[in-house]
Amino acid sequence: MVVPVIAALGRAQPPSADQGELWEGFFAERFAGPQRTFAQRIFANSGVTRRCAAVSPLIEDVSDWPTSRRMQRYMVEAVPLGKDAVSRALASAGLRADEIGMFIVCSCTGYATPGLDLILARDLGMAPDTQRLFIGHMGCYAALPGLRAAADYVRVHQRPAVLLCAEITSLHIQPFGARMTAEQIVSHALFSDAAVAVVCTPGGTGYAVQSVESLTDASTADYMTWDLTDTGFRMSLSVKVPDVLAENVRHLVMPTLAGHGITDVRHVDGWAVHPGGPRILTVVEQQLSLPPNALTPSRRTLADDGNCSSATVLLVLDRLMRSPQPMRQVAMLAFGPGLTLYSANLASTS
Repeated sequence: MVVPVIAALGRAQPPSADQGELWEGFFAERFAGPQRTFAQRIFANSGVTRRCAAVSPLIEDVSDWPTSRRMQRYMVEAVPLGKDAVSRALASAGLRADEIGMFIVCSCTGYATPGLDLILARDLGMAPDTQRLFIGHMGCYAALPGLRAAADYVRVHQRPAVLLCAEITSLHIQPFGARMTAEQIVSHALFSDAAVAVVCTPGGTGYAVQSVESLTDASTADYMTWDLTDTGFRMSLSVKVPDVLAENVRHLVMPTLAGHGITDVRHVDGWAVHPGGPRILTVVEQQLSLPPNALTPSRRTLADDGNCSSATVLLVLDRLMRSPQPMRQVAMLAFGPGLTLYSANLASTS
């Protein structure tokens, strides 16, 4: 049977800025009184040191832009970023764009028709018969169902597939004032921009996609939302999200590991966990009884890159794959609206 393998990753990010610089240079003056004190504490405790922004608030303030203008800018920024990420991944895998059988794009930060998938397929020189799939509005966990779709295509058609996660969160800074909620302040302190592409091939050297599983607690669907408004997309994030993860993460991860003969989390060599925030990582660490430093790659990704929505877990995986330490078994975890938890198990083929 054909084994789908992650053969290469490619990442592309716009210029970054220091978290303190973003606070002092833009956000601080948008708050007053107790709200400013609260917001400053959120920024300081976010776990983020630097963030990337295609639309930097230090250069231009988009907080009052209408959604139509933001969507036009989304394509201006996302196309070159996505093209760069895919080109890097293809070069690393030693493949041409016209050899790709399926192209999957995940994004929850912008929409257009013709979409990012079609424009990039055309500009990169993919073949006319390349199948395309756009996965929208799934949020931070979208990379894993995207990976599942890519792996299934490779398994059935025995042709390479490419997955791209491209997010321009910097376009969705909300209007400031009394209506600014605590949840929106948290999102302004965490989110960042990035594009990461994955090349999945039939066999070869890399990481075999063994399984992708999910679990959804639909009773908490309103705990995390990404609402379309006249001024961009507005994030709502309940403080109860880590509690829901605490209740569910073992129920997803442990049976999945056991299905691959892994009964002890210490036998997993690398953990690529979506760093939705510091508390989320602490909850996962505690509930799974992970070894010390198991989530260091996730914490470093949060610090260096911020939360880039769907692209983030792939940034963590890229960090793991670049590690000089051999990784035989890798577990991936990502969380998002639903509340939905996704996991993937990877095994080295080398």
